[in-house]
Amino acid sequence: MIKIFDAMLLLVAFIVILSTASADRQTYIVRLDKAKITNTFINSIGNSKPWHEVVLDSIADDVSSQEEQELQAKAPELVYSYETTFFGFAAKLSSKQLESLKKVDGFVTAIPDQMLSLHTTHSPQFLGLEGSKGSLWHSSSKLQSDVIIGVIDTGIWPEHDSFKDHGMPPIPARWKGSCEKGTKFSPSNCNKKLIGARYFSKGYLASGGKINQTEENLSARDDIGHGTHTASTAAGNLVPNASLFGLANGTAAGISYTARIAMYKACWGNGCTASDILAAILAAVEDGVDVLSLSLGSHAEPYHEDHNAIGAFFAFASGVFVSFSAGNSGPFESTAANTAPWIMTVAASTTDRSFPAFVKLGDGEIFEGTTLYTGKATKQLPIVYGKTAGTVSKGAEYCMPGSLNPKLVKGKIVICGFIGSTEMGEQVKLAGGVGMVTVNFRDEDVIADAHILPEASLGALASEAVTKYVNSTKSPTASIAFKGTSYGNRAPMVAAFSSRGPNLVGLDVIKPDVTAPGVNILAAFPAVISPSFLKSDKRRVEFDVMSGTSMSCPHVAGIAALLKSKHKNWSPAAIKSAIMTTAYTTDNRGKPIADLAVRGSEATPFAMGSGHVDPVKASDPGLIYDIATEDYLHYLCSLKYSAAQMALFSEGFTCPEKATMQPGDLNYPSFAVNFKGKARNVTFTYKRTVTNVGILPSTYKVSVEEPRGVSITVKPSVLSFKKLGEKLSYKVSFVGLKTGESGGSSFGSLVWVSKKYRVRSPIAVTWR
Repeated sequence: MIKIFDAMLLLVAFIVILSTASADRQTYIVRLDKAKITNTFINSIGNSKPWHEVVLDSIADDVSSQEEQELQAKAPELVYSYETTFFGFAAKLSSKQLESLKKVDGFVTAIPDQMLSLHTTHSPQFLGLEGSKGSLWHSSSKLQSDVIIGVIDTGIWPEHDSFKDHGMPPIPARWKGSCEKGTKFSPSNCNKKLIGARYFSKGYLASGGKINQTEENLSARDDIGHGTHTASTAAGNLVPNASLFGLANGTAAGISYTARIAMYKACWGNGCTASDILAAILAAVEDGVDVLSLSLGSHAEPYHEDHNAIGAFFAFASGVFVSFSAGNSGPFESTAANTAPWIMTVAASTTDRSFPAFVKLGDGEIFEGTTLYTGKATKQLPIVYGKTAGTVSKGAEYCMPGSLNPKLVKGKIVICGFIGSTEMGEQVKLAGGVGMVTVNFRDEDVIADAHILPEASLGALASEAVTKYVNSTKSPTASIAFKGTSYGNRAPMVAAFSSRGPNLVGLDVIKPDVTAPGVNILAAFPAVISPSFLKSDKRRVEFDVMSGTSMSCPHVAGIAALLKSKHKNWSPAAIKSAIMTTAYTTDNRGKPIADLAVRGSEATPFAMGSGHVDPVKASDPGLIYDIATEDYLHYLCSLKYSAAQMALFSEGFTCPEKATMQPGDLNYPSFAVNFKGKARNVTFTYKRTVTNVGILPSTYKVSVEEPRGVSITVKPSVLSFKKLGEKLSYKVSFVGLKTGESGGSSFGSLVWVSKKYRVRSPIAVTWR
């Protein structure tokens, strides 16, 4: 997410973990063949030790026989034992121990552990969940409370009102999870809402990470705020009169407020290791969660090297819907993380609510921005920037520590370049400044932060105008006024920070999948952390406003829980299809959804996927594109994965000698088509199968919006269903018509239309 974690974790995103004890020792996540390991190390020798100890002892003996005294103290160090759907362990090994392990009968693969970074009152109404007879909450007044959402994050603040269990029935009997005791956390902190809380730190500690227990609790308790916020966004209970300093006042509610929550803390002060996350995913699946929400990640990797993808695959195969944040590395192309097709990858966009602030310049010009400050307007004061505020070489343009000159700043408003940190405001205040204007020259994102002094954040157009005025005026002045909470703004618009496609790992799958509310979201917050995250800030709040794909991800997890509650027999792929094919692409003004990355531009599928989520329509989609676990295995075969790479995803599955499908045949609810070069008269034909979950009888006719430079044919063009659950297939042929230089993309859509339903799939065509 943007305001809290991007700045703090920028330097630790997705680095390879190296042991601080030795440059030669590293943590590896190891996949093993269960049958072979059991036969070799347990059955054949009758050893009573745990199997992982026997395996590690065998490679320790092999190494110590060569370098006994030197390496005896560096025996293999177990981090985790994985004994459920993923069989293996995480261990700290030397390079020689790894080579010995590779010789063990039953070894499959070893991947280095990695460090990842962490990437709502009005959202339910904006999503149409409340307020009308047709809303999903209203029509589902008997929503079941047996859906369990697992959240893998920084922990939870269990005493918060959002996690009270008033009115909730007993915990589902199928639940096998636990509420682990730890520092300032006991089993009594759980209840019928928060039914599980566990923590995973072994990988983080093995990587050299430190947990300062005067600042962080070695337990599921949240010391950072991120996990409390995301958990309450997905499934927090109803809390009336929620606000931040009176802003966004209303009843706070998670998207699926009747669902249960299980928290798996796997992220700490300096990030999250892949081994901890994998352990948390496998534990959550074993415990019995229905939905997983993970607002974390890094850059996209091949799926066989992506621990998140591997863990999510086992969750999917166990019937668990998995939602991941796309990341906050936009607006640059191909920055979307968590791009495996069995993952729901979520972008971030705005709602129609804002917190306006107005900057009035000395020449009378007024510019609107945003703020979380609620005090009185400033007077018309001198305004300074860059060299008129301090030393440019020290970062005065960004209000970096030590860069501002108190003699130049005292009693004035200071302009600070956007770096996503409330520390800028702290520096301005320390230097004697009385107000701040945050300028962003890159895009039109306006992210509200809880600064400790009067502040307004401006988009690119306003930022350029304000700085031009200051730089060209002898004695520039400005004032800042605050207008509280505003509703009815144009929305949604895709946030510029939201990571983008195209998907470089799986070229035949559009990523992200959808967009959801992720800008200025109000949700629960721990009682011991300031809303600015500054130690000098003594303010405490029950709710805070945050922005990022970290916030949009749990929205979709909550929607998935609602759909699971209504359609208990739907697979994770069916739920995903319903959310994608019912997403909308026009805003509340009837115009195409805008992209804040470039003023006046329209969002493409590479920014918003299929569009903005619509949970009400998703609950009754008409048709679904279902995908089974075996379909995904055949998809991986079509990517020409080796036997060892395939073994990461399934024991005993062997790719057929002759491929049963091409990557583009995956029964995905969108189409990504890639032409090489000029692609004149080149044809790609892909197959899809849809399942009727709507009304009977139903007849659908296809409607195609062709991307520029492509001709499309669909056969058959009419699908007629006579019963529920009936499956019908069709083929789509894409013919490249483009001439001239290669490169670039164009977009369109394929829609199956009946009297009641519109089942839409975006099309993205790229010339490479």
